[in-house]
Amino acid sequence: MSDPHRDPHSPLETTNDEAPVTRRHDDAQLAALASRIKDWGRELGFGAVGISDIDLSHAEAGLAAWLDAGCHGEMDYMAKHGMKRARPAELVAGTRRVISVRMAYLPASSGARKGDESAVADVQHDWRLDERARLEDPAAAVVSIYARGRDYHKVMRNRLQQLAERIEAEIGPYGYRVFTDSAPVLEVELAQKAGTGWRGKHTLLLQRDAGSLFFLGEIFVDVPLPTDAQTSPESAPETPGAHCGSCTRCIGACPTGAIVAPYQVDARRCISYLTIELKGSIPQDLRPLIGNRVYGCDDCQLVCPWNKFAQAAPVADFDVRHGLDRASLVELFGWSASDFDTRMQGSAIRRIGYECWLRNLAVGMGNALRAARDTLSADARAAIVDALRQRADDPSPLVREHVEWALEAA
Repeated sequence: MSDPHRDPHSPLETTNDEAPVTRRHDDAQLAALASRIKDWGRELGFGAVGISDIDLSHAEAGLAAWLDAGCHGEMDYMAKHGMKRARPAELVAGTRRVISVRMAYLPASSGARKGDESAVADVQHDWRLDERARLEDPAAAVVSIYARGRDYHKVMRNRLQQLAERIEAEIGPYGYRVFTDSAPVLEVELAQKAGTGWRGKHTLLLQRDAGSLFFLGEIFVDVPLPTDAQTSPESAPETPGAHCGSCTRCIGACPTGAIVAPYQVDARRCISYLTIELKGSIPQDLRPLIGNRVYGCDDCQLVCPWNKFAQAAPVADFDVRHGLDRASLVELFGWSASDFDTRMQGSAIRRIGYECWLRNLAVGMGNALRAARDTLSADARAAIVDALRQRADDPSPLVREHVEWALEAA
């Protein structure tokens, strides 16, 4: 079994007295291997598997400009590796190809169609209506859909590792490394280059039959597999989002105006950044715009016409846990530190920590108190005020600051 952490940077390995992997396989054999890799990927639950070369030179100027403008905010790791993000062979020496995969994450309970169903999405339950209803309920705590189940990093990495080991069982030792949002990798650029979708104006990957609600992952390999074409000439890197046409719904729907132009997001204004990546105080001018979104934001995806075709997750790992699709702000604000650690074990939410969790909830409660009087009952308002006052003397200055702001609307 391969060690995923071993150094795959060295020259291609050999088995016994045989020549390196690449020399033992002609073009026909490599093409057959690529086909089998896609079959194995589908067996593991990946909705698409594509293979690309490693030339991302077209993305370097845009990445550099984005970083120079400071759009990454406090995410220092975005800038730390410089252009390695656009140069896979510098990140993992010896890399010749990237295998890109995607996996749907809409919980089965959403009523979304299964990936293997031929039924038209129109006749399926429209999960987007439920999500919009939650956003319109000021007392509801809205957690981004992707974070309601198990931590996707673990699920995706485990399955990518299985795929990598299946390849090794077929061809013998080779150099590889698996990634899923865990290193300086330009995932969307690679996925688009591998023909698994195109970049939308919200900067997420889109696909005709699956929308955008899926996770991405990669295996960097030193095997010269045949590459896949772009999804179409229009979706080439030079013209991202051509399938979006003149639609700008995602831009107009962003609560904080973080999508500053087509294909450009200023993370410093993005609710996902503010509630997940930002460790300090949320800027006061942005707090009212966050509404009741306490972990991440799905608004740009909710309005995207292509998400009419979003598919249900193929695995149970992404089923909702701890009622995070129906919890109230007061309920979650009442969790103790021990409750948070226990219930968020195995969840992507756990990494923000209890303090930021309370910070986010306090902002949501403050916005609920600022909502129109006819959208929040007197009892619900009283419950929110009472919950906030119980934390007015919280040991954390960060929590106290946001609680005080929330109570200003009491």
